[in-house]
Amino acid sequence: MTERLEGSAVLRCNGCGAPLQTEDPAGIGYIPKLKEDGAQICRRCFRIKNYNEVASVAMNQDEFLRMLGQIGERKALVIHIVDLFDFQGSVITGLQRFVGSNPVILAVNKIDLLPKVTNWNKVRNWVQKQAKELGLKTEEIVLCSAKKNLGFDRLLQEVAERRGDRDVYVVGSTNVGKSTLINRLITDYSDLEEELTTSRYPGTTLDMVNIPLDDGHYIVDTPGIVYPSRYTELVTPGDLVKIMPEKPLKPAVYQLNEGQTLFIGGLARFDFIEGDRQSFTFYTSGALNLHRTKLGRADELYADHIGELLTPPSREEAEKMPEWTRHEFRIPKGGAQDLFISGLGWVKANGESGAKVAVHAPKGVKVIMRDSLI
Repeated sequence: MTERLEGSAVLRCNGCGAPLQTEDPAGIGYIPKLKEDGAQICRRCFRIKNYNEVASVAMNQDEFLRMLGQIGERKALVIHIVDLFDFQGSVITGLQRFVGSNPVILAVNKIDLLPKVTNWNKVRNWVQKQAKELGLKTEEIVLCSAKKNLGFDRLLQEVAERRGDRDVYVVGSTNVGKSTLINRLITDYSDLEEELTTSRYPGTTLDMVNIPLDDGHYIVDTPGIVYPSRYTELVTPGDLVKIMPEKPLKPAVYQLNEGQTLFIGGLARFDFIEGDRQSFTFYTSGALNLHRTKLGRADELYADHIGELLTPPSREEAEKMPEWTRHEFRIPKGGAQDLFISGLGWVKANGESGAKVAVHAPKGVKVIMRDSLI
């Protein structure tokens, strides 16, 4: 692979950060012709930006960890962005060993997806408790929406107060809105002409992208870590659009008797095995259809109707996915609990009398019971 050098610096794509090269059309950073000067983006970023096309480029997980490990060796302020819709799935586990003693701001993105009547103090307290249980050490927690520009002034204020003479490193897993948030920072603080490439597809940013600030320091965008335990990494680009909500969630409440099952499209299944008649609230993308049936008929219904009545995915795509794993939970009496399916949403148990339930999802997808977010 040929890299174009300017002095001692490798010319990099302004969209994804990959070194630019002209020899391998299938490789990272390919560009048909290099300009002599000015900002330029690789062909992959050009097609994502202009045609919303996906171009899969694999990156070694060790390379991700190597790049993250550099942060701990430098004087940095770290912004750790997580997706509120997929909190447990998008948190970078073990972040502390990568960042060392550098301070961390936890930016909880996509708050625009929750209903407007949400009690934000309770959400913040919930995040604080979850972060503590996951071993995250944070200087501050900021609830925000990069898309709607909510809470962004507060985040900028925290960065300004805590940055000092540090560079700002922005870290997060894929599909948490990292590049969207950084593009807001570019607008306010940098003369950079080209924005970072943003798309729904995993691995959009392929290397560290340094965004110069007026004081000689940088905002550094790092590649998103890919967690196979998230449903967003399993589905096709077409289905990814359907499972990632764009609009505020509209909770779907179902009164269920024991022995009833509810399918979330053909992507997951919720069984109410034992307990008094009670309601369960489903927080999933509005593009997904929910289908109720009897527990005794659930296996047969799935076999006969996956890809038709139960969709997405198509039958062909369903056959490519890992086999489903059954996760059984006992919801305690009086406990407000969520059954969380990473990347797909969650089911809130509303009853006071407790229940025995099960969630079926592809093997490897994170499924847990947690304290209710709402």
